[in-house]
Amino acid sequence: MPRALLLALALSTTAAALPTTGTAEAQCIDEAIRDELNARRRYRGVQERLFRKSLRHEVSIMGGVYSADLLSSWALAQGAYTFHASEAIGLELSFAYSRARSELVRIIENDRGIVLFEVDNPIFVYQGHLVWSLAYGKVRWFGGTISRFDFNIAIGGGVTDNQTSRGLTISGGFGLKLYFGQWFAIRMDVRDQVLQQEILGESRIVNNISATLGLSIFMPFTP
Repeated sequence: MPRALLLALALSTTAAALPTTGTAEAQCIDEAIRDELNARRRYRGVQERLFRKSLRHEVSIMGGVYSADLLSSWALAQGAYTFHASEAIGLELSFAYSRARSELVRIIENDRGIVLFEVDNPIFVYQGHLVWSLAYGKVRWFGGTISRFDFNIAIGGGVTDNQTSRGLTISGGFGLKLYFGQWFAIRMDVRDQVLQQEILGESRIVNNISATLGLSIFMPFTP
């Protein structure tokens, strides 16, 4: 009898301990899954680090290429000022300088021994654009610093002033900005400028393309 009683007590003790052990193991598994998910979130760098543009002033210096329909491509220097009325909308004023050159005109002049017009003369472009930032995101650099970027489109116009054209210019294009810290950015822009141009007595509507890369400073430095 005592042996049977001892055996019954041992079995009951084991049965009572089983649910507790199972619960403990389940809790350990849940904690392990939670820790792994948190580690993955930290690895992806999911954190808030926004670059604020609203009610700030942006000053930009850029350089690139000016490709004209009736003229040869040439280097372009450009400066711009932008006031950001909100995170999405900005008003930009810009001034660009390039030079007008035409290899075709030079060949004709050399062949005929005449001067048709001065092909090496300055080009001044004065423009204003409405800039709309329609998409944005974040990029992680080599597993470290997180920077913000946005993609924008611009539409506007102005005046192109040189020997072959001196009139209204309609402009539009797109751009990309990469933001670092709270006041510095790298910007890339492509603009299509539509205007009327005259060369060798022929007048036509042309599409002149400018592609630029530059730096921007935002003020005040701390939003």
